[in-house]
Amino acid sequence: MRILILRHGETEWNTCARLQGQTDIPLNENGIRLARVTGEKMRDVPVDICYTSPLSRAKDTARLVLGDRKVPVIEDDRLKEISFGSWEGICCGKGRNELPKEFLDNFYINPFSSHMVMPEDGETFQALSGRIKEFIGDLTADPSLQDKHVLLSCHGCSSRVLLGHMSGMPLEENFWRGTVPPNCSVSIVDYADGSFTVVEEDRIYYDKKEWKNHYER
Repeated sequence: MRILILRHGETEWNTCARLQGQTDIPLNENGIRLARVTGEKMRDVPVDICYTSPLSRAKDTARLVLGDRKVPVIEDDRLKEISFGSWEGICCGKGRNELPKEFLDNFYINPFSSHMVMPEDGETFQALSGRIKEFIGDLTADPSLQDKHVLLSCHGCSSRVLLGHMSGMPLEENFWRGTVPPNCSVSIVDYADGSFTVVEEDRIYYDKKEWKNHYER
């Protein structure tokens, strides 16, 4: 099985560094364009089936990347972004942070830390990890998928949990793997005989200058 982990395209909340979480923010014009460019450049990359977060930015990115391919697209709640509860919509960008210092101190370093602060109505990173791990277990246990190319369309945090579990590296040690994944970036992982092999991380199919890390502190 070859697994393609895709982060959604850009949204307006990305451009102003607002926590999106499970708020259903659509792609902006640039996000639509990046997804289309990515799809055009991936035209020769096989995809047999797609699983997507039900949030529109992930679903629409998947559909734009797939283009006119006749590929089943299946929504799965477990691929949703982490929920930030009542903090969703709040700015966390460089010089514009409106969140508790304890949150950002751990969010960008080790969100699994016991010192991590989350809103009471939000979701812990441990809970996010649990639902993603369950999804991976179901995916890899499906005998019909063992020789397939599978596209997973998701989000910044959920894609990093997917990649972390598949790489075998403890999420507490290097959650972000150096950066928030770029919009429409694709990580490639092979699965065979019960083992994962990370082939490539955060490949982008457009000019890298077109993407900015909006979460830069």
